[in-house]
Amino acid sequence: MNFDHYFKKTPLVMGILNCTPDSFFDGGVRTTLDAQLQHCATMIANGAAIIDIGAYSTRPGYTEISEDEELRRLLPVVRKIREEFPDILLSVDTFRSGVVQRVFEEIGEFIVNDISGGLYDTEMLKTCGRLSLPYICMHLQDVTQSPTMLADMLHFFEKQIVEAQKYNIPHIILDPGFGFGKTLDQQYELMNGLDTFLSFNVPLLVGISRKSMIWKTLQSTPSEALTGTTILNTVALMKGAHIIRVHDVQEAVECVKLIGKITRVVE
Repeated sequence: MNFDHYFKKTPLVMGILNCTPDSFFDGGVRTTLDAQLQHCATMIANGAAIIDIGAYSTRPGYTEISEDEELRRLLPVVRKIREEFPDILLSVDTFRSGVVQRVFEEIGEFIVNDISGGLYDTEMLKTCGRLSLPYICMHLQDVTQSPTMLADMLHFFEKQIVEAQKYNIPHIILDPGFGFGKTLDQQYELMNGLDTFLSFNVPLLVGISRKSMIWKTLQSTPSEALTGTTILNTVALMKGAHIIRVHDVQEAVECVKLIGKITRVVE
């Protein structure tokens, strides 16, 4: 698969497909393979360029599951999606190198989306390099008490990019990790300084879809957070985000189209 070809077409919309009973927004909504495939088809029809499949919820207070259980949830879905939608980019949301290896054996190339940025599994970067898989490196360090959050994050990403290059990972994508170890105010500070991370000259992914930074600020709920999500996705795109990870693909694609129109006029 020519990932270079896809990554040059940014911004891209990544649609979320949760295969979990306990994700914070849509956990347990699509418990059958047919329902998961139908949702995947809808997201692709609405313009998703990447489908991100997760089988291990990392919402606050999540329940740990074994690697075997993660694979039991994941493998039937990735097999069927690759069979029915062979041209769509697939991303697998996992922090386990064993899961990466097993999925690769089943479907070949895909993007690895690691919420731990390589910190939970010391074999992850090595595995992605050996299999020549693109890697999404998310920032997960606890910076709640740090007065120098952006500087700390820059240092973290610089270190992990060097490690990824050491293992010959072909593409690295940075995810600043909204909602992970960051206070509400820090998340808005991060959004304001998002373009800081463009200095690495690699794609930048933003995932703020229906997160608590939106609905807590607006004193609403995740189900009422679509408008807020759209507003912040617009801000992220204006600040240079290359990929936006969302539950609501159609609205995100509309954001991309409208921001693209403004950008072309300005240029």
